[in-house]
Amino acid sequence: MDIYSTIVAFLFGSIVGSFLNVVSLRFNTGMTLGGRSKCMSCGKTLTWLELFPILSFLAQQGKCKGCKSKISWQYPLVEFMAGAIFVMIFFVFPPTTYVTSLLTIIQMIIGCLLLVMTVYDIKHKIIPDQFVYTFCIFALASLFLGGVSWWHVPTFTQLMAGPIIALPFVLLWLVSRGTWMGLGDGKLALGIGWLLGLNGGLNAVILAFWIGAAVSVIWLLWSQKKFKPRTEIPFGPYLVIGLYLVLLFKIIVIDLNVVKNIIAVYIV
Repeated sequence: MDIYSTIVAFLFGSIVGSFLNVVSLRFNTGMTLGGRSKCMSCGKTLTWLELFPILSFLAQQGKCKGCKSKISWQYPLVEFMAGAIFVMIFFVFPPTTYVTSLLTIIQMIIGCLLLVMTVYDIKHKIIPDQFVYTFCIFALASLFLGGVSWWHVPTFTQLMAGPIIALPFVLLWLVSRGTWMGLGDGKLALGIGWLLGLNGGLNAVILAFWIGAAVSVIWLLWSQKKFKPRTEIPFGPYLVIGLYLVLLFKIIVIDLNVVKNIIAVYIV
């Protein structure tokens, strides 16, 4: 992937990220996704110069040109993350043929859905069904696309990977009646299993728990008395991080094939 393609992918992703900000902020508020963007404080209609991804925020020093109120860091962060995700997707899933181009598009759509779910879960401690079900549909659809032909029949193991990865989350939700784990995390895990397979899905979940535990410990040490036992910590973002560590960076901490071979040796 050359520097020109990298720049184009990042710019395209950051522009999409600007729209994703609108989706995450307006979803379930009664506001439509259409219409001109306005300042959340003074209602000033924003010009295109004020809407340029990342650069407008930096040029305005994070303030509205009209009322000088602070603009949330969510805007440039989501735009940057979307741009970075698109670059990595184009690098890992290069659109070299018609089939791979379709896979690239699916991964881009999935990336958008995951980013919106992450932002929404952080802000509202819930993963909307509309987003997570759509993610699951695209994750399942990716199983039927092969690298050579348009159509690929997934194996029984590939189809069952989603339910198997999701099952522990559903059981935690049932046992705790929703106090330990939200059902939305189980739905997200379903799509992760279909997207990454059994081995990849398991590793994504393990990485998510490790990262979540590390962040929680740091938070405890930093906040001290501010932390409360019943403080809700969204787990969806950690699952998304684990997913991308496996999907884009191929990080594997436990290889089921290696474990299976070791067990087979000892049994024999």
